[in-house]
Amino acid sequence: MGFGIIKVVGKKMEFIQMNELLLTKYTDHYLKLKLIFERTIELIDTYNPDEIAIEAPFFGKNVQSMLKLGRAQGVAMAAGLSREIPITEYLPKKIKMAITGNGSASKEQVALMLKSLLNLKTLPKNLDATDGLAAAVCHFYNSGKVVGGKNYTGWASFVKQNEKRVKK
Repeated sequence: MGFGIIKVVGKKMEFIQMNELLLTKYTDHYLKLKLIFERTIELIDTYNPDEIAIEAPFFGKNVQSMLKLGRAQGVAMAAGLSREIPITEYLPKKIKMAITGNGSASKEQVALMLKSLLNLKTLPKNLDATDGLAAAVCHFYNSGKVVGGKNYTGWASFVKQNEKRVKK
């Protein structure tokens, strides 16, 4: 799970941190979900974000991978919602378009553009961290105009916008 943190002052963004939560050494999927939740809460408590941007689930050919990714995203969202932080989802193509101007850009192209935009000295080996940072930068560029994404201001908002996915 990659994440990126930026600080917005006025109309300018400033890079704070990007990293990733490495979970490959754990085989228990439920433990991975617990760790994602705990790390997300830790980041929230450390940086006190006003908003969270997350990459929306995308449809792939492997149903099991998609299910696991959706659960991980849901756990990260639940962590933010538990702290009453508004969450906005962006489609992967929307994020790529916001960063590079090309919705089909590669991870490497997105990472290089972020390096330039934020004056980063180096890029991480694994680009999951830049994916997280890209979601934050996309949200900065789209502040106040959520297009191609969903905006959740709390648990009730999430449930209302996802009635077909949530059992009552």
